[in-house]
Amino acid sequence: MNRALAVILAAVTLDAIGIGLIFPILPRLLEDVSHSHEVATLMGLMLAIYSAMQFLFSPILGVLSDRFGRRPVLLISLAGAAIDYVVMAFAPELWMLVVGRAIAGITSANMAVATAYITDISAEEERAKRFGYFHAMFGIGFIIGPVLGGIIGDIWVRAPFLVAAALNALNFALALFVLPESRRGDAGTRFSFDTLNPFKPLGWALSFASLLPLMVIFVIMNFVGTMYGTVWALFGQDTFEWNGLMIGLSLGAFGLFHAGAQALLTGPAAARLGERWALVVGMACELTALVILGFATQGWILFALAPLFALGGIGMPALQSLTTRQVDADNQGKLQGVLASLVSLSAIFGPIFFSWVYFVLKPTWPGLVWIVGGAVYLLALPLLLGIRRTRSATVVPDVGQS
Repeated sequence: MNRALAVILAAVTLDAIGIGLIFPILPRLLEDVSHSHEVATLMGLMLAIYSAMQFLFSPILGVLSDRFGRRPVLLISLAGAAIDYVVMAFAPELWMLVVGRAIAGITSANMAVATAYITDISAEEERAKRFGYFHAMFGIGFIIGPVLGGIIGDIWVRAPFLVAAALNALNFALALFVLPESRRGDAGTRFSFDTLNPFKPLGWALSFASLLPLMVIFVIMNFVGTMYGTVWALFGQDTFEWNGLMIGLSLGAFGLFHAGAQALLTGPAAARLGERWALVVGMACELTALVILGFATQGWILFALAPLFALGGIGMPALQSLTTRQVDADNQGKLQGVLASLVSLSAIFGPIFFSWVYFVLKPTWPGLVWIVGGAVYLLALPLLLGIRRTRSATVVPDVGQS
């Protein structure tokens, strides 16, 4: 494998582990610093601030990486994250945790730079496969992170912050000593602070007629994707009377199958079917699984559906690869920043919508929430049928070959 790709995927995995470490202990830590057991509102605030910062700063980091190169932006964000997690580990006041969580959201916006890096070093026909690797490794990291955070947090509730800081420091070392630059930037272009307006890249992206339907599909898929984290545990507990172990096992099976399909099947599917039809097949598989899940009456059905849900995972990398074809090499960081910003926007509003839907449907038919999610998916169908494959003149540098 390309050395640069291996390093960036390792960095993505470590980043995802660091992010996931915090989730299991956040409620207990908020109880400690707020001296209250009613922390649901505070939890919502912390999650919303994190997503809002990602939304605002993903386009900014993407634009800066186009201008100054990928490595400097990655290095600064990783160093900032390591320092931030150390400060949060010893923060005695609630406001410090809130500010620290906002900074964590800003630094985690570097995922836009990571995806732009993958675009830089990948030929167009390889991008779907490599975006599949990216999503798979991030998914694996997000499986490991919460488990590790729960174990370490039982020893000391603030310990996961220190581990997250260490992982970001390791990431910094990887980027500094091993990761080559994929794009030098354009030092000859006059820099204007107006380019740091987070809404300017979004306006730029909306000006592309070929990119607009892909972006809408991207929003729909990510919006529906928030349903799993919002409803899965509630549904398992209310419908099948699952305990925490069963919920964890089901999520683990879901995550492992999903990551495996993205890593191993996305490339062959895109090569054989083309990215457009790989996207269609992925969405069809996920839609079918959602409808079946809506009528499930036995817990084993969720485990049986894991492979079908996993096949749905090939859709997102295929879509992401399609979007990269719509802009040239000089604007890939800006594009990935916009896409990452749209993910964060979905993360803000998706949980609110699906938690409300579940609350309304729970007394009569809790499984209907999955069918509602499938119905939202169908909104993408007209756009999906209208997609046409276009190519952009993208220069792929020979970076870090081993």
